[in-house]
Amino acid sequence: MRYLVLLKAARPAAPPPPDLMAAIATLGEDATRAGVLLDTAGLAPSAEGSRLSVTAGQLNTTDGPFAEAKEMISYALYDVRGKAEVEEWTARFMQAHRDLWPGWEGEAEIWRAFGPEDFAPPSS
Repeated sequence: MRYLVLLKAARPAAPPPPDLMAAIATLGEDATRAGVLLDTAGLAPSAEGSRLSVTAGQLNTTDGPFAEAKEMISYALYDVRGKAEVEEWTARFMQAHRDLWPGWEGEAEIWRAFGPEDFAPPSS
């Protein structure tokens, strides 16, 4: 099963500590060797994005920045056996932030990503 993990936090004024970046790199290498990490990247501030919506039949575009106090700052895409496994990988990532960046606060959201197998035609 594929899961998308979205990291949300306030944009920091200073870059992450080198020890944290090394821990993140090691965690990424571990997940890649385990064959579960498909992709990961940081995300630009919402000021560089836009939001599209359909309301009352009208397509609307709103340029960022958006009003949320915490922005999505990175993502990771995993292919694991189940939700408990992606929660374990995500917990390791969050614990590294807690332990190596004093005062950092953020949250990770885990979303299951559907694939073609989730929409197979019903058997007759």
